[in-house]
Amino acid sequence: MKRLPLLVTVLAVVLLSASLAYWALQLFKPAQRPLAPPPAALAMPINLDAAKGLFGGQVTVAAASIYQLKGVVAAQGSDSAAIISVDGQPALALGQGREVAPGVTIKEVHPKYIVLSEAGALKRIELASDAGAGAGAAATPAPSLLAPMAPVQPQPAPAAPPNNPPRAASTPVPIAPVPGFDRLQ
Repeated sequence: MKRLPLLVTVLAVVLLSASLAYWALQLFKPAQRPLAPPPAALAMPINLDAAKGLFGGQVTVAAASIYQLKGVVAAQGSDSAAIISVDGQPALALGQGREVAPGVTIKEVHPKYIVLSEAGALKRIELASDAGAGAGAAATPAPSLLAPMAPVQPQPAPAAPPNNPPRAASTPVPIAPVPGFDRLQ
C-alpha cells in the first residue's frame, strides 16, 4: 500500500498532461478552410430512340441486308404479297405473314416497302427501284408527307428506228403468273 500514493500521483500527472495537450491544440489550431461542394453529376442525355422499341415504336437503323425487295403486290388486308430475293437467290412471291427464311417473316406489306420481323426485330426493306443507286435494301425513314414534291416532267418517247414499224399502244400483253405465289397462302 505504500505505492498507492505514487501510482495516483503518476496517473494524475498523465491526465493533467493529456488535458493540457488537448486544450493547447484547441487554442492554437489553424482555422478550417471552407470545403468546396462536390461537383454535380452530369446528367446523361436521354436517348429516346432506344426507348421506342419498348413502347411499340419502330427503330430505324441503316444496316446491310441480305434481303432485296424486287416488287410488291399491295392489296386490301392480308392479301398483299412481296417479291423478295434472299441472299442472291431467285426471287419468290410470298404473302403477308409468310416465312422468308427460318425465323424471318413478312410483318407488313406497303406499296414502296415491306417490314420483316427477324427474331422480334423489325427491319424495313425498301423497294429496289425506289431505294436509289448504292442504297440497296437499307432501312431508311419514309419521306415526309408534308414535304413539297417537285412535279415530274414526262420524258419524250425516243424515236423508233426506221427499220422497225411502230407498235400499237393498245396491244394487250399477257402476264404470266408468279411462281411460288398462291393467293390463299
